[in-house]
Amino acid sequence: MINALSSPDLQQSNRLRLNTLIRLRWLAIFGQSTAVLVVAYWLEFPLPVGLCFALIAGSAWMNLWLAFRYPAAHRLKPLAAMGILTFDSLQLAGLLYMTGGLTNPFSLLMTVPVVISATSLPLRLTAVLGALVMAVATLLAFFHLPLPWIEGAPLVMPFVYVAGMWMALLSSIAFTAIYAFRVADEARLLANALAATELVLQREQHLSALDGLAAAAAHELGTPLATITLVAKEMEKVLGKDPKFHDDVTLLRTQSERCREILKRLTSLSSEGEPLLTRLPLTSLIEEVIAPHRDFGISIKLKPGERTGAEPVGRRNPGVIYGLGNLVENAVDFAHTSVSVSWSWDDASVNLTITDDGAGFPAEVIDRIGEPYMSTRQGAEPGGGLGLGLFIAKTLLERSGASIVFSNSSGPGEGALVQIKWPRSVFVYADGVAGTSLNAV
Repeated sequence: MINALSSPDLQQSNRLRLNTLIRLRWLAIFGQSTAVLVVAYWLEFPLPVGLCFALIAGSAWMNLWLAFRYPAAHRLKPLAAMGILTFDSLQLAGLLYMTGGLTNPFSLLMTVPVVISATSLPLRLTAVLGALVMAVATLLAFFHLPLPWIEGAPLVMPFVYVAGMWMALLSSIAFTAIYAFRVADEARLLANALAATELVLQREQHLSALDGLAAAAAHELGTPLATITLVAKEMEKVLGKDPKFHDDVTLLRTQSERCREILKRLTSLSSEGEPLLTRLPLTSLIEEVIAPHRDFGISIKLKPGERTGAEPVGRRNPGVIYGLGNLVENAVDFAHTSVSVSWSWDDASVNLTITDDGAGFPAEVIDRIGEPYMSTRQGAEPGGGLGLGLFIAKTLLERSGASIVFSNSSGPGEGALVQIKWPRSVFVYADGVAGTSLNAV
């Protein structure tokens, strides 16, 4: 089942796009140039304009070289991206060195390359870049040219203020990098898990379509097989009682007729049984879901609950069958002796409950059950895995219109409790058309 399924390899798509860095650098070049021009020619503060624009020009030349050297959609390898971000950090550090070091209010921008790295690069590379930026910031606290100010009245910042700026900058780098990394990592895990869900659903839908493929094959093979049968009959007439070929020709004719009968049964099964196989009553759905899990030494008890009105009949849905099967499998894996499956329905809803007598869900993770790559049970039970199973089951069932609640049962000898509920209007298969959500999975 899905516990053995590994996440798709999305490494290539997760790499940082070169065009993203180029656009960000053009934005930085515009901002740096504007700041230098305003300070030097509007405020008329003394400033090494030539050296500042030399550094800005170096960044612009880097942008132009990358833009002409690589296509816009090129994705950088981690080391290449780190090299570019390191260049940006050092270029900004050079500008800050000539404009007051950490006393410059723009020194906070040194956090930007580290944040970009945290969202797209491995943790170890982000840590290296963060350590480099912190080291450069420490040097800028002691070594820098004076902050541009009114000529003849230099502005001297007290050391306590510089130390406070240094501490604020280092704290900002660490906090924003960790925050950005956690957010981006959760987004990557969710994307991988959703991709795995799509693969599972595609496989289940492929398996459910095999009967249609068999019917199509029977239809396509019917014409050439009829031709073979006709030719065999003509050969049998022409050869008559020829002792050399009579038995072989008769065998060819009888076997071709046998093949036609087999194909006729396949076609008949598809055309006559399709409506029956498409419609699936709730009790039949439950039996189909639990049947593969009966022979594992765990007793599965069926407990019908309160039922009002006719039994709801839904459309056979591979996603729903797989999702419920995964929940039952999880219950069987962690149960001590038994699993209970109960169901009920009324005019408004269709309800299904799965309970096991195991240890239940740990209290510290019960509110996060269903998140990808999070194992919900602990210990040496055979059901442990990547934590994708419940996520995929929850996703598939919610796509069918169901709501799912994970909890621990308060009954004696009972552990984990999973409650699935569909609106009856969504679950039922009425007038040959499935409910919207069930049919959309």
